[in-house]
Amino acid sequence: MLLGVDTGGTFTDFVLFDGERLRVHKVLSTPEAPERAILQGVSELGLTAAQLSGLRMVHGSTVATNAVLEGKGVRTAFITNRGMKDMLTLGRQAREELYNLQPVPVPPPVPAELCLETGGRLGADGSVVEPLGEAELEALRRQIIKLNPDAVAINLLFSFLDERFEKTIAAAIPEGIFVSRSSEVLPEYREYERGITTWLNARVGPLVEGYLARLVAGLPGAAVSVMQSSGNTIAASLAGRQAVQMLLSGPAGGLAAAQSVGALAGHERLLTFDMGGTSTDVALIDGELQLTSEGHIGRYPVSVPQVDMHTIGAGGGSIARVDDGGLLQVGPESAGASPGPACYGKGGTEATVTDANLLLGRLRPDAFLGGGMSLDPAAAEKTVGRIARQLQIGLHEAAEGIVRLANEHMARALRVMSVQRGLDPRQMTLTSFGGAGGLHVCALADALGMRQAMVPVHAGVFSALGMLAASRGRQLSRTHRGLLAEITAGELEVLFDELRDEGEHSLREELPEGELRLNASLDLRYRGQSYTLNVPWQGSVEGSASAFHQAHEGRYGHRLELPLELVNLRLQLRGPRSELPLGLIRDGAGDAFSGRAVLHGIDGTVELLARERLRGGDEIIGPALITEQVSTTFLAPQWRGYVDPHGNLMLQRD
Repeated sequence: MLLGVDTGGTFTDFVLFDGERLRVHKVLSTPEAPERAILQGVSELGLTAAQLSGLRMVHGSTVATNAVLEGKGVRTAFITNRGMKDMLTLGRQAREELYNLQPVPVPPPVPAELCLETGGRLGADGSVVEPLGEAELEALRRQIIKLNPDAVAINLLFSFLDERFEKTIAAAIPEGIFVSRSSEVLPEYREYERGITTWLNARVGPLVEGYLARLVAGLPGAAVSVMQSSGNTIAASLAGRQAVQMLLSGPAGGLAAAQSVGALAGHERLLTFDMGGTSTDVALIDGELQLTSEGHIGRYPVSVPQVDMHTIGAGGGSIARVDDGGLLQVGPESAGASPGPACYGKGGTEATVTDANLLLGRLRPDAFLGGGMSLDPAAAEKTVGRIARQLQIGLHEAAEGIVRLANEHMARALRVMSVQRGLDPRQMTLTSFGGAGGLHVCALADALGMRQAMVPVHAGVFSALGMLAASRGRQLSRTHRGLLAEITAGELEVLFDELRDEGEHSLREELPEGELRLNASLDLRYRGQSYTLNVPWQGSVEGSASAFHQAHEGRYGHRLELPLELVNLRLQLRGPRSELPLGLIRDGAGDAFSGRAVLHGIDGTVELLARERLRGGDEIIGPALITEQVSTTFLAPQWRGYVDPHGNLMLQRD
């Protein structure tokens, strides 16, 4: 049995494959103790103790993400070389607002009293500039005992060339303290980015370890894996040591599902948006998942490999308000799972996008979560009515304004991932998932001039579905700087072999031998540039150089006659990709009609269709509402849809 679980800010989603069919489920998240919602969902799915012993669960978690965004990590000491203790405070000295001469002071990541300095300094060539003696180690140990931190992050200069001093310090840390080494977390150059990533790993690692331990204890006998930000999975027993690798674990599951479902549907160039209750994640898939090592979480750079996406604070729970200038604003603040939108009836008092969609008729009060949760139109009317009075417009005009503004935020994010990268979105398929995505897919496609879209099967729990398709794997990297023309292919192959051995050793308990797929790549740049482009290793220096020139011209519109510099080597090791157990649905005319509904702005009534009763080949002419257990799709006027053999809803603009 396979169980995919995605813990979101508002809902926790479940997709269970029992060997014959898929079952989906949703419960409200419990942010204060995320394992409670998971164990509740497992119980409601009716899994017995005997079934748990044969269960493989893959889990995407927001625990690390929320801890970073909310500043709720553990007390963490930061150890670096002498003269460098302000490294994380100074950062890149970049201002968030360039022309603001009086910015609000931002507290340093690590308080000054928790920043410790020591010897063990290396030069850029790996030579020892300052040794590390026993007396100094003992003094450092006494400082740690006095400060009594829960975790320690170690980030010495050039430790990616030689990790011996970091290992020596780690061995001297008193037992019971979580230790994170930069030479293990991110063995790459740029001491600030490496330091922040290592510090974040230490700061949230104990939280993740504790949470996963409680989860595993609550599921005796189950094999629990965790999705990483790169789209690979790792055993739960190891995930806490690499907590920083989990910051985008939920969204990575959605992209893994989109990649698999898109291939089944014959659409491999996808522009995706995952709209949940709290945020919307936008990404591009061109056959393979696109990865980046230049991501950010909040104001912190996180340089570990992760799916390349753009996240904005626009979701079903995004709060609408009128600002001091009398303008309507939507997000980024969210009502979350508690109290949630006003229409949930859990004490919410702010108008949200979900409340607006309910008043426009696009959500059915009696069909939310398959009828498992009823919505309160009166509560939505009260909160949106307050907005309407402030703007001096009608109730439905205010609701429509909230939805249109949320759409504009998401359309802007979609342009960032396509138009701003020189790509034409009209040549792609807009792929919508997440609990709220189907309500906005047609409007967003119209905003970008796109004529085709897809609402995949099980779109409301798509990230949980993607957990079932994820491969076990690792992403490894190593800095090796030098002019590319002065490095031989043989040298690079030796370094890739070392990374492969490291990855195989890490995976030996999770995968049988001989089942790994390897993808090697290089981070290259023109000499004098600060940033790199990642290109696949072509087996030769000349081939890789040519690939870089093409990639640079495609991204920036030009190429330069300058020498190329190698910065990092990267190696991805992945096990076999699991096929999603979607199967085929029955053909023939389905009996999906379940009534008619009134939608604001549309003359007459529109058809209500139950998605689970649609059949392969069924055609739908907009406007219409398609309801299912975990989401609703609004098929706008001038759009039509048909159901493909796997149950995906393929949309076409007339």
